Amino acid sequence: MQMMSRKSLGMLAFGSLALLAAQAQGSGNVEGAGSSTVKVTEPTESQHSHSEHSHDHGHSHDHDDIHNGYFEDSQVKARPLSNWAGDWQSVYPYLKDGTLDPVMAHKAEHGDKSAQEYREYYEAGYRTDVDRIVIEGATVTFHDGNEQVEGQYTADGYEILTYAAGNRGVRYIFELTRGDDDAPQFIQFSDHGISPARADHYHLYWGDDREALLQEVTNWPTYYPSALNGEQIAHEMVVH
Repeated sequence: MQMMSRKSLGMLAFGSLALLAAQAQGSGNVEGAGSSTVKVTEPTESQHSHSEHSHDHGHSHDHDDIHNGYFEDSQVKARPLSNWAGDWQSVYPYLKDGTLDPVMAHKAEHGDKSAQEYREYYEAGYRTDVDRIVIEGATVTFHDGNEQVEGQYTADGYEILTYAAGNRGVRYIFELTRGDDDAPQFIQFSDHGISPARADHYHLYWGDDREALLQEVTNWPTYYPSALNGEQIAHEMVVH
């Protein structure tokens, strides 16, 4: 793990996040507050995956609707960091070693790209140097091999994002209160949920610019419980 200053951390040391210069429309939030909607014009993992399935959105907003990004602002609730507590592993190594090839084949059967095209798409999305994240209480520890960076975080509200396809997502945001010099100032969770519930996996965005992170749409490091092996993760992705 390259120990860079926090100002360059998001782009280089952690996950090679290409932070965009464009600023989001929303403003900072306090815990439990909502926000103005931020429009995202490029495809994200959530937007793309959900577009592979057709849904009738005229019926009530049940769990499937919410998971696929169709919900009312009033349904969105604040969530505590404990929703993501645990020991998590990056799925990027499983993409690189071929363990997730059956997932790419499954997507090709139901989507509009070849398995190789999906693999290239997820290569950009999953790419990260942070192979493990441990969240305990307010403490988040980022691991890159034998090196680690740790910080303590407090809730900083959430932002509702609108994707080009018309569906939406919610980023739950936490701000650094103290920690290592290289700990990112902000972390943003996306797990298809919009109210308090334990996550079974999540996409994480991190860096020092809260608003610029909201515009990050090409790189979304993804984490599943460390207790699962690669085949189990692949199965979860197929049935997800």
